[in-house]
Amino acid sequence: MRLGTLALLALGLISISFSAIFIAWSSAPAGVIGMYRLWLAALLLSPWVWRERPRLSSIRRMGGFLAASGVLLGLHFLFWIESLKLTSVASSLIILALEPVFVWLGERVWRRVPASPGDLANMAAAIFGAAIAALASAGQVRTGALGDLMSFLGTLAVSGYVLVGARARAEVPAWTYNLCAFVIGGAVLAAANVLLGVPLTGYSLRDWLLFLALAVVSTILGHGIFNALLHRVPPTAIAMTVVGEPVVGSLLAALLLHQSITPLEALGGAVCLVGVGFYLWRSTRKGDDETNPSGQKAQAPDGRDGPEHLDAGDA
Repeated sequence: MRLGTLALLALGLISISFSAIFIAWSSAPAGVIGMYRLWLAALLLSPWVWRERPRLSSIRRMGGFLAASGVLLGLHFLFWIESLKLTSVASSLIILALEPVFVWLGERVWRRVPASPGDLANMAAAIFGAAIAALASAGQVRTGALGDLMSFLGTLAVSGYVLVGARARAEVPAWTYNLCAFVIGGAVLAAANVLLGVPLTGYSLRDWLLFLALAVVSTILGHGIFNALLHRVPPTAIAMTVVGEPVVGSLLAALLLHQSITPLEALGGAVCLVGVGFYLWRSTRKGDDETNPSGQKAQAPDGRDGPEHLDAGDA
């Protein structure tokens, strides 16, 4: 992993951290927010997908993985966005700190990928820091058990999404994978909205602008960059980056939503970011073979290396 990749991970982290802010500002139902953010992002990515023009054989071969990825992404947004309506921003984001644990277990079972003691120590430090911040906010912000459960289910779904995406990205170019996942994920949310009788129209201009902001900032610059890097960055490293979202999200909530941060929350956030930082720093010291999650040459079947244009350091 090179410094350019680390910079992209940092950009992705900041971008997804804005999700909770945009969602808190919107009055639309959770399923509608998720549906339109995904479909708008897919629409905006269409020109880049046309430039990639992937081979249909790779899409057919990875069709099951693409479908599973989209379904898991849709479920993640359905559960997680709903959690933000039922519990605090801090509480919902902190539960996401469990994602690297689930992803690491998935890699161990599915890919037989080992983890060094140093990596596990940094992972534990990051999660411990997030737990400190959660404990501090628990006495300050009223949380709902149902909202916390929704956030937990959303974390399980996004963990599977990252694992499945790593397999699909071994053969499908970056933006094509993103478009497929976003379209299918949006369709899952659309079906849920119809079943629940949620209106699909009639939202204010403010809500539509927030949908667009979520599509550009949190979806394309957040999830899109993470997905684009999955061919060269291990899923657990992506998940570890996301652990920083509660900290960055809480800072943004303090600035934009006027939610205060206690000294204990600040301490927990600092410990969390240090754990994430050391984990990723260790990743930069590993060889390219260790950071290739698929264990094979990271080149798309059509001869283009997916999103390599994203990382000038790898050119």
